[in-house]
Amino acid sequence: MHKVIIIGSGCAGLTAAIYTARADLKPLVLDGYEPGGQLALTTLVENFPGFTDGILGPEFIEHVRKQAQRFGTEFRSGAVTSVDLSERPFKVVAGKETYESEALIIASGASARMLGIESERHLLGYGVSTCATCDGYFFRDREIMVVGGGDTAMEEATFLTKFAKRVTIVHRRNEFRATKIMLERAKANEKIRFMTPYVIEEVNNVSNKAVDSVILRNLDTKEVSKIEVEGVFVAIGHDPNSKVFRGQVKMDDAGYIITHDGPKTSVEGVFAAGDVQDHHYRQAITAAGSGCMAAMDAEKFLAENKIPVSVAGQK
Repeated sequence: MHKVIIIGSGCAGLTAAIYTARADLKPLVLDGYEPGGQLALTTLVENFPGFTDGILGPEFIEHVRKQAQRFGTEFRSGAVTSVDLSERPFKVVAGKETYESEALIIASGASARMLGIESERHLLGYGVSTCATCDGYFFRDREIMVVGGGDTAMEEATFLTKFAKRVTIVHRRNEFRATKIMLERAKANEKIRFMTPYVIEEVNNVSNKAVDSVILRNLDTKEVSKIEVEGVFVAIGHDPNSKVFRGQVKMDDAGYIITHDGPKTSVEGVFAAGDVQDHHYRQAITAAGSGCMAAMDAEKFLAENKIPVSVAGQK
């Protein structure tokens, strides 16, 4: 039996671990499918306060993980395969193990949808990105490509024009899912051009560990062309890692966990933090903040329910 189990080891989960561990709640963190979250796939992080010269994403995660361990956080690897939130203690199954806890913090994050081509995977963090706010600064005065046809793609492309020489929006259809106002704003920007209906077949250059061009195919004519760019931003959406909680806590149509009064979910004693409940900001600093809130509310919940500290960490 644990007092608190935290599902996910990204920015939100690790911050929640620091706060609950310092409150002597002896939290257990289950790493999940993507240990470290999306920051573990990021190169240089320059917008997190306190790092004057920036810090590599994996290095940042390792620092925060050690900080949580210093205060007594226990870590277990493996992905959660099922949960039972119908009564306390809550039951969490990961691999062959079943864990129980009096409070639960869901910080399982969200995964960016990718194009599904091999070269894209190898160049993620080396010119291929899923976050304009995070990485746009590194592409000053360069040719950039944004893939997508929704509001996210238009917003990312418009933001990137602050830095780029030119932004090319590539979409597989001639029509766009973006709202009229977002589409018109992008079309009115002289630094944005559109290429439709095209798909990316290859991102070059894996051997150089840097993007220098892409291979495009026109879906109407089947014509293949090569376009020189130094950055590719994939803006086709995110999927919250919430499938295992479906039917147990309230979610919106996209699968994001609905929270109220901060991190509280529809189940008393269950809290959600980070990208699994935030489809708007999706930043390391906001994830950390929501992890802090979830930890503080979990501590308050346990105190109000007079659950003894001696329960923590006992099997």
